[in-house]
Amino acid sequence: MRRVALALLGPTASGKSALALRLAERLALEIVSVDSGQVYRGMDIGTAKPSAAERRRVPHHLIDIVDPSESYSAGRFRADAIDAVSAVLARGRLPLLVGGTMLYYRALAQGIDALPAADPALRAAIAREASRAGWPALHAELARIDPQIARRVEPNDAQRIQRALEVYRASGRPLSELHTAPRQRPPFALASCALVPADRALLHRRIAERLDRMLELGLVDELRALRRRHGLNPALPSMRSVGYRQAWGFLEGAYGEREMRDRALAATRQLAKRQLTWLRSMSFDAVLDPFERGASERWCELAQSLAREARADRRRARQRALRMG
Repeated sequence: MRRVALALLGPTASGKSALALRLAERLALEIVSVDSGQVYRGMDIGTAKPSAAERRRVPHHLIDIVDPSESYSAGRFRADAIDAVSAVLARGRLPLLVGGTMLYYRALAQGIDALPAADPALRAAIAREASRAGWPALHAELARIDPQIARRVEPNDAQRIQRALEVYRASGRPLSELHTAPRQRPPFALASCALVPADRALLHRRIAERLDRMLELGLVDELRALRRRHGLNPALPSMRSVGYRQAWGFLEGAYGEREMRDRALAATRQLAKRQLTWLRSMSFDAVLDPFERGASERWCELAQSLAREARADRRRARQRALRMG
């Protein structure tokens, strides 16, 4: 079997899932999620998780694999994704990686640094410092010890600031230094397409419409039920997800429903901005505007072409290796 996986990456609300399902009408494929929120059981509304009907129609992987009380890392995703893609290939089907968690995709495509394991006690201590001084103050500390990483992290990006400080305090070495270690590529080729909307205003409208649908469907009630069922706290990676983080503040009485919606909207727009920044910094085989006329048809043609080209490249590489051997 020629080991090739397709990848479709894009910002939130850019239509990735619809394009993936459209391609499934033409090819025998299975979808591997690249979404740091959809891994959590019960977090359905706020992560725009594929419906039960969609998952019956096309097999999906790396969805509902951990409880929201657990942590899930890029390293664990890489191992799980390699296993999932390899299993799809073994069945003679085409894997399609779909999502917007660019850190996860980069970990899969480029390998991952040998970083210290998560330390719950150290992480909790950093969270307590942030509660007293605020994340911008900890960002300033990060700027002193690791200016290279600090330049790439927003002053209120709690998760990334916490992890960078945790790595430094656990290892005594800045995260940017550990990023220089050699990495291992996945055991299959990746043919990738990035969705980059040219009309940012349209993307923002779609973000607002999707957020309002989530609220109408019961995002707050979903979080309320999760809090009853699991021992959750706001520092957990699952509860830092956009939408859930703002709903948590609403349930705690920090602000009203209107402010919750405004905060969630602003945070989702910032997320999309970060995702687009990631996309511009990465290399892809093709770039597509998901909102242009005929985008769905163009994606199907692109995907099939990318799969053919990647398979041909891999076949030629094997033939060269055989001749040299």
